[in-house]
Amino acid sequence: MPKDSGIGASSKRREDVRFLTGTGNYTDDINVHGQAYVHFLRSDVAHGRINGINTDAAAAMPGVVRIFTGADFEGVGGLPCGWQVTDKHGEPMQEPPHPVLAQGKVRHVGDPIAAVVADSAEQARDAAEAIEVDIEDLPAVIDMKAALADGATKVHDDLTSNLCYDWGFVEENKAAVDEAIANAAHVTTLELVNNRLVANPMEPRVAVADYNRANDESTLYTTSQNPHVIRLLMGAFVLGIPEHKLRVVAPDVGGGFGTKIFHYAEEAFCTFAARAINRPVKWTSSRSEAFISDAQGRDHVTRIELALDADNNFTAIRTETHANMGAYLSTFASSVPTWLHGTLMAGNYKTPLIYVNVKAVFTNTVPVDAYRGAGRPEATFQLERVIDKAARELGVDPIALRRQNFITEFPYATPVAVEYDTGNYVATMDKLEEVADLSGFAARRAASEAKGMLRGLGVNCYIEACGIAPSNLVGQLGARAGLYDVATVRVNATGSISVMTGAHSHGQGHETAFPQVVADMLGIDESMVNIVHGDTAKIPHGMGTYGSRSLAVCGSAMVRATEKIINKAKKIAAHLMEASEADIELKDGQFSVAGTDKSVAWGDVCLAAYVPHNYPLEDIEPGLEETAFYDPANFTYPAGAYACEVEVDPETGKVSIERFSAADDFGNIINPMIVDGQVHGGLAQGIGQALLEHAIYDESGQLLNASYMDYAMPRADDVPFYEVDHSCQTPCTHNPLGVKGCGEAGAIGSPPAVVNAVIDALQSGGKNVTHIDMPVSPSRVWAAMNG
Repeated sequence: MPKDSGIGASSKRREDVRFLTGTGNYTDDINVHGQAYVHFLRSDVAHGRINGINTDAAAAMPGVVRIFTGADFEGVGGLPCGWQVTDKHGEPMQEPPHPVLAQGKVRHVGDPIAAVVADSAEQARDAAEAIEVDIEDLPAVIDMKAALADGATKVHDDLTSNLCYDWGFVEENKAAVDEAIANAAHVTTLELVNNRLVANPMEPRVAVADYNRANDESTLYTTSQNPHVIRLLMGAFVLGIPEHKLRVVAPDVGGGFGTKIFHYAEEAFCTFAARAINRPVKWTSSRSEAFISDAQGRDHVTRIELALDADNNFTAIRTETHANMGAYLSTFASSVPTWLHGTLMAGNYKTPLIYVNVKAVFTNTVPVDAYRGAGRPEATFQLERVIDKAARELGVDPIALRRQNFITEFPYATPVAVEYDTGNYVATMDKLEEVADLSGFAARRAASEAKGMLRGLGVNCYIEACGIAPSNLVGQLGARAGLYDVATVRVNATGSISVMTGAHSHGQGHETAFPQVVADMLGIDESMVNIVHGDTAKIPHGMGTYGSRSLAVCGSAMVRATEKIINKAKKIAAHLMEASEADIELKDGQFSVAGTDKSVAWGDVCLAAYVPHNYPLEDIEPGLEETAFYDPANFTYPAGAYACEVEVDPETGKVSIERFSAADDFGNIINPMIVDGQVHGGLAQGIGQALLEHAIYDESGQLLNASYMDYAMPRADDVPFYEVDHSCQTPCTHNPLGVKGCGEAGAIGSPPAVVNAVIDALQSGGKNVTHIDMPVSPSRVWAAMNG
């Protein structure tokens, strides 16, 4: 029977009540008395030298309070990168300055040149249009390989080249990998593109800044996934504001998908301007601005080689990737193609030798950073595509080839420096074959062919690493921040509880799932537990939400803090019942003395904690509040197997997804309904990447599809009803909940399943097509079918 409360129950998301009734509190809903409005004048060329900016006419226009340019930010810090990568020669990456407003040059379309602060948004926009900017056009650098050619125009004049770093991992393996590939019985090679994406969360970015001159305190309301990180980066490294004088609040946030992790120039500008004019300042991005200012995702070009022996065992993998950084290094951009990608190249397989080379390249495009999955989708796509291609070259079943090479014993140390603690890839593949009804595929293919359609089946596996950790290790790898998290559990005198978390909720369902954990541990109703997040003035210093880390890391901190609460409450209960602390048991919200009928309710113990009349204060402090930090010992490693069935119209090349099935191992499950929803959302985004989405720049650096008129987002009729299963559970061994991440899995596993299915469909129709780059659009499919 399904549980109706606590861990394992599909409790309804309590936060949805306010969202569905229009009572959510998003950053754009926040208005501070007397606020002014900002409009940014952005570059309309990808690369140019700023010879002059004339603001005289604009400054004289109605309502204009002040106009800022890069000159106002001389001596102010630039936006920092949070991860330093060391290249294969032991040298640190090239790290150019990233000014709040452009200084000297513009480096991508959308680079902010000036900012107008005015009494209304309309007045600010009108004045921005009156600013005269003299820009000398420079050649734009768009293609990554051309950017590395001798004599290429440099995006940053003060760098030696457009190469950010040339990373090799594991460098000591390279000679052995080269030898294994040279001597292999079979080598499959594939060149592919992981297409550039625009994140497009439902809510655009917003910043509202206020300044209190009386106490010299600044407050920033912002659309962020991690308010404490923004406070640290902006306060310490950009504006020089002490942390105790800077409050950052991230209220309800309408989706993030990674793009709201990062510290942006607009946040720093609004905070700076509010102090400069002693007046609140507000900026709300338009959707058009978001296309040219939000960090974008993916954009890798890769060559991968898979070596096999005569028995079809994988013997080596070698990859060479060009990764686009865009014009500047965004907050975690440098880590995505390296430590979040290279370390996952083993996948679910026992390949003994792996070498990964990544060349990160500056171009005159919008900065690129983490997007749902962040490095893991890139690794999974190239690995699962090359395995499928190898199976077809060898004439073997793609599932059988995968099964033959699965890792089956755990813990397992991969050749790319991570250790999987648990997993059962055979079980997830077994479950996939069951839920996807693969035995019935032949009949479904025949039915499609009878309609004149080509039907294909694509299968793949994935593994991801979630909850980046531990801090001391990632620090050695270049991380400039700790990756722990924290929770404070505050029990009120009447027994209700407030839990202050370092994680931020912007669609994950923390306000529902986190109380399930605490309530289950204490044996009380979930409604008695309230989650507080998003306000640095109210919560302890946590690292926010990204990388499917919230429950595994922040949830573990919450468990540790609740354990401390239980231990102290047992001491109080022991005194109340005149018993030994060792004999106290807690069950269903009642403290009892083992072997007796003595008991005291949770609420009575809580009241006694704040009205300490019945226990010695020298033994027990009054109050019932505890904080715990949790720094994981390892990543968690969710894994799964996916199957996609498509129909392809041979006349037009149009692809329709007919069935999609997912079998995932997420360890222990706190709320199955929320997990289902997370998988559904990830699948939709992965299908969007596979079939529809692609940010395209022309040779001059203009984003050609910078609106929903041209950028193809997935719609309801582009995706099927999904069959999802997460009954194959191998609990994580190193966190107290035994949980793994689930939020990114769908976006990681779905793109290769879709592309594998399309290739299978075409080959079933007699077309000699071995690969089509994403998005697998009708025009690309038709062109491939017709040579």
